[in-house]
Amino acid sequence: MGDEDADLPSLLEGDKGAWDRFVARHAAVIFSAVRRRLLPAGRNADAEDVVQDVFVRLCQKDFRLLRNYDDQRAKITTWLTVIANSAAIDHLRRLKRRTEDIDSQPEAVLAVEPVMPERVKIPEGVISPRQALVLELLYRRDMTPAEAGAVMGVDPQTVRSMHHKALAKLRVHFQAEMGESEDV
Repeated sequence: MGDEDADLPSLLEGDKGAWDRFVARHAAVIFSAVRRRLLPAGRNADAEDVVQDVFVRLCQKDFRLLRNYDDQRAKITTWLTVIANSAAIDHLRRLKRRTEDIDSQPEAVLAVEPVMPERVKIPEGVISPRQALVLELLYRRDMTPAEAGAVMGVDPQTVRSMHHKALAKLRVHFQAEMGESEDV
């Protein structure tokens, strides 16, 4: 046994100090391996939970996993990296399975009562009537730019352009209005 795993016999006998030294010595290696696996999946925030899961795995069933470690086959850090990678992959699979479970549910099970948004009153003269029509078709009638363009007899790109210009005008108007009300 190397210096890295000198505490293993004591740890396996239940020595709390040996466990604490083991955790302090190897937590960074485990954390690094977990992060390398979770980061590309955009799940870096889950790293601490997965590291905790690794340590739970190591302790389960009277340290069965740790008892199976063979220092002739690999260094303890290499072996822990493999365990950490496996735990991270398992975590990602569980998340994927949970997502698939939701996707397979009937929509009625997942339905929530719709919240009706407040209708914003657009003051006269801020946007043109055509821009107002674009907003009506896109937001209140839930049309795509292509569908709105067909209704208006214009190209979908024209609808997107009018939409953009209308939002820009409304943003300027409401920001100015908010600035005035804050001064009062």
